[in-house]
Amino acid sequence: MTPPTMPAFQANESVFTWAAPPLKFGTGALNEIGTDAAAMGVSSCLVITDPGVREHGVPDLVHDLLLKAGIKAEVFDGVAIEPTDRSIATAAEAGRSRAWDCFVAVGGGSTIDTAKAVNLLTTHPGELLDFVTPPIGAGKAPWLPLKPLIAVPTTAGTGSESTTICVVDLLGLRLKAGVSHPRLRPSLAVIDPRTTLSLPPEVTAASGMDVLCHALESYTSVPFDAKRAPDDPQRRPAFCGANPISDIWCETALRLVGANLRAAVFNGRDLRARTAMALASTYAGTGFGNAGTHLPHAASYPVAGAVREYRAAGYPAMPMVPHGQAVSVTAPAVFRWTYPADPARHLRAAELLSGRTFTTTDGPEALPNILSELMSDIGMPSGLHAFGYAEDDTEVLVDGTLKQTRQLAVTPRPVDRNALADIFRRST
Repeated sequence: MTPPTMPAFQANESVFTWAAPPLKFGTGALNEIGTDAAAMGVSSCLVITDPGVREHGVPDLVHDLLLKAGIKAEVFDGVAIEPTDRSIATAAEAGRSRAWDCFVAVGGGSTIDTAKAVNLLTTHPGELLDFVTPPIGAGKAPWLPLKPLIAVPTTAGTGSESTTICVVDLLGLRLKAGVSHPRLRPSLAVIDPRTTLSLPPEVTAASGMDVLCHALESYTSVPFDAKRAPDDPQRRPAFCGANPISDIWCETALRLVGANLRAAVFNGRDLRARTAMALASTYAGTGFGNAGTHLPHAASYPVAGAVREYRAAGYPAMPMVPHGQAVSVTAPAVFRWTYPADPARHLRAAELLSGRTFTTTDGPEALPNILSELMSDIGMPSGLHAFGYAEDDTEVLVDGTLKQTRQLAVTPRPVDRNALADIFRRST
């Protein structure tokens, strides 16, 4: 008699990847950007920014420093406040205006993401949707070299200076989606806290909540070794799940946000708080750029994409939900729901944010309560109703979230329509 054999089980992942760009951080770091670019061997740079950032003079300072270093430079200031497929197409035309050796992004996440897309579209044939994550786009991986990209963040929030990710608002679909590949990561990040001193309190608050959600989502994402091993190691996703290296960066970011975000919002000239938040943004970016964000970010894309009339204080007068507001509005409900996946880690996150001690008797409410307290203190919108959403919009928001496969792949609990609908209702 032939003995029974065990079925061929798919092995768990046993490898995680981690990478970050070279970073130059500190007061005065921006002054060295000309020599930094020259050291890369480039002879021409297109400086990419938006009109609001240009008003404060940083992009033109960068332009002048490049010229002083003997590098030809021009400034393109047509970046949209929230990058769309149309605004990126316009920026890509500027990128094709001459054979630029290098791109320099000066601004927030919208500018850095736009520059990543320009770099991709000017070095590869095709359209942006060819590279957007499935099922929204074709999910092609870049196969040609990209040009050097120097990122100069002027907000403490996006972390885009450290990541492989570019997010775009697809106007025809009324939905945000992303492109993600290691080749999109900037060649150098130049982080000078002085560039954030002019941010309005509302922008500081929203940007800071984005930092916080980056760190929290990465820290609570599915562990890398609890995922299925890839069939092709060369196609291992950029979002590999929680891992020991990202954890360290995320824990430090949580401490810094909890200790400094309120001060940065209440007094924007507080350089100590601004420096701490710039560090937190960089730490969180290097964490989530490898571990990955999950449900608050997945839910934020339809929240931002389907907005009708909401206008945010401190931002240009146009219908939009700033990214940090869109991400944080569901965060308390999400982390209440993800608590059973790893109670100890959720309680530890609450401790890092608040400096308090929590035990299992505090249960799933500990972290949501800390988040809600912080959001109230810094004037964040208290629910989806503030953006004009009602319970009738739940299905649209659920549908949009379910399309965000990159984030859902590292969400620590299996996601279904009922769970999402409940999260959105609790967040209304």
